Parts: sequence; structure tokens; C-alpha cells
Amino acid sequence: MTQRHPRTTLQRLLDRAVTEGGVPGIVAEIREGRGRWFGSAGVADTETGRERAPQERFRIGSTTKTFVATVILQLAAEHRLSLDDTVDEWLPGRVRGHGHDGGKISIRRLLDHTSGIFSYTEDPEMVNSHESHTPDLLVDIAMAHPPAFEPGTDWGYSNTNYILAGLLVERVTGQGLADQIAQRITRPLGLDGTYLPSGADPTIQEPHPRHYTKLLDPAPDAEIHDATELDSSMFWAAGSMISTTGDLHRFFSELLGGRLLPPAQQGEMFTTVPTKNWIPDTAYGLGISSVTLPCGATVWGMGGAIFGSWSYTYGTRDGEHMAVIEVNGDWANGPWDDPIGIFTDVLRMEFRPPKTAGPA
Repeated sequence: MTQRHPRTTLQRLLDRAVTEGGVPGIVAEIREGRGRWFGSAGVADTETGRERAPQERFRIGSTTKTFVATVILQLAAEHRLSLDDTVDEWLPGRVRGHGHDGGKISIRRLLDHTSGIFSYTEDPEMVNSHESHTPDLLVDIAMAHPPAFEPGTDWGYSNTNYILAGLLVERVTGQGLADQIAQRITRPLGLDGTYLPSGADPTIQEPHPRHYTKLLDPAPDAEIHDATELDSSMFWAAGSMISTTGDLHRFFSELLGGRLLPPAQQGEMFTTVPTKNWIPDTAYGLGISSVTLPCGATVWGMGGAIFGSWSYTYGTRDGEHMAVIEVNGDWANGPWDDPIGIFTDVLRMEFRPPKTAGPA
């Protein structure tokens, strides 16, 4: 018989993330078959000492991309667009300037980050110089820079790709991106805590933890700011969504299990390319990524990083064994360089092969 490690070991890791890593609070929810385990450490609010809780809503950053890619792949399944359509076919003239050419970039290259389009977040000075952020403004910031490479010749993570993907959804459907995500994913699946905020709405619906940020300052004693109230329109389709551990479990279990996309589109989503200058040991598909762990196991899902909240949702290819982890801070000290180090340790612990027990 086989024995999986006791999750008391996993709880100790969460405790260490707070005591040694210095994160304000952390939650982890594991689902394996019909079993569920929830663990937490630290606090949701450093002033009141309120503990973290399973139903809390938090910002999920780039995990938004998985929702957007799913919508586009559903539209492809409905023959309302093709992944081989160029950006110019749907957004004529939108990708132009400084060497960018939307006539040479397919929708597929947006979704798997092989477009070469400059990522507007690489110009924080320009992004921060505007009080409000429309999708068109974000694309304009990107177009003011040359592309990183010719389409299809390399891989480079670009948030502009998904801003354009969101605009494509709206052009094809004639509806807002938030409405499409709600109609196609969150309402049918009963994801009551998951949504794309409206415009510049800075709030998070209750209940939620406070979100704390050091504003990318790597110093251990850097000042900590409360980023709970955040105009996330600067990230929109690339990273604005809000969700819960339970909702992320449901969404990714359904997606990985093949219940949100037909087989052809499922195959497209999980066709990966190697990443570069991103998270080690990863590959990227269409809005989804894989991580190969030291034990040799490969897990699938997506991570998200935004001011005050970093999260990971990864699991087995069939979606039957999933882990969701979130910290309400964007730093980690001690043994870890950042929260991704903590998340990786959780995945290593949870998805390592179970030990084989000796004779009874």
C-alpha cells in the first residue's frame, strides 16, 4: 500500500511562511478526489489580528489570463473566430508602430506569449503617469516601444497580449469582457466569489483579507503599504480578477477535467511552448502553464501576482488533485526570495510520489 505524507507537515510549512518568511498571512486548500484540506497561518488583518478564512476573496493577478483564454477558446469552438486569425482582422490598425504589425500576429500568439509585443508593464513610469487606465491606453503605451522579437521566433511574457485578447472578446461578442466571463464561466459553475471588477472600482467584495505590499522594494525592512483598495484597471484582462480558494478549485478542476472546452480546443490550450526568463521549469500553453517539480511530476494551472496578493493554482492534468495557495503580501524573507518559493515548496510537498509502506 502507499501512504501520502500527513498534512501536518504542510501546516508546518504554512506556519514557517509567516514566522520565517514574514508574510502577513497564507492560506492553502488541497482537494484530492472527494477529500478537502484547508490550512492557514498568520492574519487577514495585521491591525485586528483577524485570522485567514476559507471563504475570503482576494485578487488573483495573472490567473485572470486563464479565464480570458477559456472564453476565447469557447468562441473558437463556436466558430466565431479562429486562433489563426490575425489581430488586424478583429482590431484593425490597433497593433502598429515602432515595428509592431498586427497583420503578422495571430490570436494564438497572443495567448501563448509568442507575439513579441512589448509588455506595457515594462514601462511603469508611463503607466503610473495616468490617473485612469483604459485598455486602449495600455496598448498605446506598448506601441510606443519596439517589439521584443519577431512574432513566433521567441517567447516573452507580455501583459499587452491579454489586454488585446480582452478587446478581441469584446469586439467578437459585442459585450463587455466581465459579462462574457460571467455568462460563460462564473455563473454556470456557481463561482459566487469570482468576478472581474468594473472599471476603476478599487474595492473587494466582503469577506476579504487586507492586501499588503512593499511596492517591489526587496529590502527586508521596506515599508509596508495597505493595497486593499486598488484601482486594478491598469491590469484588466491581464490580471484584475478576484476569486476565492474554493472557486479556483472548481474552475481549474472543470477546466483540466475537460468540461469547459471541447477536445479540439482543450488540445490547443494544453499545447505548450518553453518559457524564457519566467518561472523555472515551466512551459506555457494558451493561458495555462505547467511546472515540472524536482520529483519529476508535472502540475498544471496558473499563478498570479499583483500588489498585495500572490497566488498559485496547480494540480494534476485531470484536475482530480489540486492545490490553491495565496498570501496577502507580495514578499517573502528568510529561506525564500518571494512567495513563489513558498508556493513551490507546497507543490513539492503535495505532489511528490507517496511513500510505499512495508508489510503490515
